[in-house]
Amino acid sequence: MTRTKAQAVQKVAIAGSGVASLGAAISLAEAGIEVDVFEKKHELTALGSGITLQGNSLRAFDQLGVWSRVREKGFAFDGLNLRAPGPGAPIIAELPDVKTGGPDYPSCLGMYRPDLATILIERAVEVGARIHFDAELTAFEQDDAGVDVYIHGELRGRYDLLIGADGLHSKVRELLGINTGPQPTGMGIWRAFVERAQGVERSELYYGGPVYIAGYTPTGENSMYAILVEQAQDRSELSEAEATEIMINQSAAYDGPWNSIRTSLAAGNARVNYTHFTSHIVEEPWNRDRVVIIGDAAHSCPPTIAQGAAQALEDALVLSELLTHRSVLDQQLWDDFHARRLPRARAVVEASVQLGQWQIDGNTEADPGALINGVAQKMAEPA
Repeated sequence: MTRTKAQAVQKVAIAGSGVASLGAAISLAEAGIEVDVFEKKHELTALGSGITLQGNSLRAFDQLGVWSRVREKGFAFDGLNLRAPGPGAPIIAELPDVKTGGPDYPSCLGMYRPDLATILIERAVEVGARIHFDAELTAFEQDDAGVDVYIHGELRGRYDLLIGADGLHSKVRELLGINTGPQPTGMGIWRAFVERAQGVERSELYYGGPVYIAGYTPTGENSMYAILVEQAQDRSELSEAEATEIMINQSAAYDGPWNSIRTSLAAGNARVNYTHFTSHIVEEPWNRDRVVIIGDAAHSCPPTIAQGAAQALEDALVLSELLTHRSVLDQQLWDDFHARRLPRARAVVEASVQLGQWQIDGNTEADPGALINGVAQKMAEPA
């Protein structure tokens, strides 16, 4: 797209290739801004499980021009069920729909993570962003006029802005001297990509039983992903077979669709992975002059409310809006960016951590449904 007006930046470098990075790359490139995305990995990769996308994510995908592709690859649904552990797995609550993206989008969509990554990469290239793999950002130097970006120790180019969207362990955050980073919450999560069980039409969560949280989300006509959230521990040395056996054993107390999930696990038809929950929120400004962090580099939380991707996308779109609608990269732009993003990201992080802490503390008086619904109501207001 040809630039038609003065904009705050003309050439932008982005570190990382996740949803925050690619959301910013697409938005900026569509506005005629020159964009280089630098990813240290050798090729496109994503954990081979599923992701739950709330309605505000889906609205963002529409803005990025990929909603039709996302909808085709994923499984859209409305609502959330809470089930009890034990025989029959009775549904104890059907949470009301909150369409956080507005009435034109479903409240949720589940999909396979690598499919989402592929869609975003392809769209970024379509609109003119340049994607560089095997390109690790190692340093930058900035002055009043621009930022020199170094890849593998060598100067790659000079840019008006560097966006650090390089994830939890952000190199850009480190180079900025921001010490706030992800801290463990005490929980770990098993994820398995399995065949969709009959009758699973929406996300369902089980609180209580041998693990903190059990659940699953449909991701396609024939696929879903299942989760088990436990006390965090070192699972790094387990083989695939050992990991699968743990999921089978830990889910034995959960009835209903879990019977089908265990069958898929036992048949070796599942891909299993394990990660620890972390959280952080950078309370200080996310930028230092012409360098800014967004997405997981600036804030992270457990996926208990499924707002991580949405918040990363909102960071990218709000920042891009300001950069393309202002003529100067000044303090007012940064003040407006932080005013729109920091309180909203903080609310999601705090609520997500609270849900997990209630489980760790064994708080039987807690009302997770009310907390989830309350955050959804807030997120229904545009960023």
